[in-house]
Amino acid sequence: MNGFTKKSVGTLTLGEKLKKLRADKRISLGEVARATKIQAAYLECLEEGDYDGLPADVYVRGFLRSYADFLGVDERILIRLYDKEKGIKKNMDKEKKSQVKKRKPIDISSFVFTPQKIIVSAIIILVLTGLFFLYREANSFANAPSLVILSPNNNSEVDGNEVYVKGVTEKDAALFINGQPILVGDDGRFGENLTLQSGLNNISVKSVNKFKKEVSKNIVVKSNQPDAVPAAPTDPNATASDTQDVSQAQGVQIDLRVDPGPVWLSVETDGTLAFNGTMLSGAVQTFKAQEKIVISSGKGNATFIKLNGQDMGTLTQDAAAARSVTFTKDTKIEKKNGN
Repeated sequence: MNGFTKKSVGTLTLGEKLKKLRADKRISLGEVARATKIQAAYLECLEEGDYDGLPADVYVRGFLRSYADFLGVDERILIRLYDKEKGIKKNMDKEKKSQVKKRKPIDISSFVFTPQKIIVSAIIILVLTGLFFLYREANSFANAPSLVILSPNNNSEVDGNEVYVKGVTEKDAALFINGQPILVGDDGRFGENLTLQSGLNNISVKSVNKFKKEVSKNIVVKSNQPDAVPAAPTDPNATASDTQDVSQAQGVQIDLRVDPGPVWLSVETDGTLAFNGTMLSGAVQTFKAQEKIVISSGKGNATFIKLNGQDMGTLTQDAAAARSVTFTKDTKIEKKNGN
């Protein structure tokens, strides 16, 4: 209780009582704030009767309890005075608002809509809407489309011979990666697997909007491919049939290379999609399966095949797309060209 004896207070306002009690004890607001842990600003609001500057009532009552305990007075008297004065202030505020409303009546006649006003408003809205669309189209015509490459970063390195290029552009734009058209989603996002050649690879990404405005970004990716495993030595006395039997026992292996690139490819191994993306010029990709490998290529005559180590040449003789070219461990059983 800080050595103070509780006593009742006279009929003053709450703020006046607090000021008088504090003055009688020759205590500053700063000392009260340090002792009660109440901010000096709140103590000043209590003494000045500025209830708008105080927090919620539950906190104010807590302040009054701590203040009363520090000054040695009955906390119930201070809280009762606060509730009384707060209620009077609320009633006065309501009365003021009521008087203001009576002095400033709202003339609702100005808000009456007539057919003429409705027609004029509709015309204005249509004109503004048309101007907005014209501005947007003109802005699109003048500016190149936006293009953001999310990955990979420029001058980055990857382990292996594949990288996934993804980014965001305008949803209506045509996108090309190293000249190969890439599908753009409804939200403007795109992504494509690229097969890299060993060493440095230059990847060019270009976006072209419907007004033929374009923007290009180039990134360099280094492919750290493991050294090729040397082939197992063959028996010089083995016959061709013996070699074929070994190859058939091991399944089927396809080594793919594109030149010139880039070329879009899709590869299925034993019915499972193993690759769907773009191979850059000079890149090599190896696929293995137990039974069969099915290959589709955007450029048949730029796709070179090795079947179980045997050079098969290009997938097709012309530049047309090749679809569903099937290889098995026995033999190449089917070859289809598509346009």
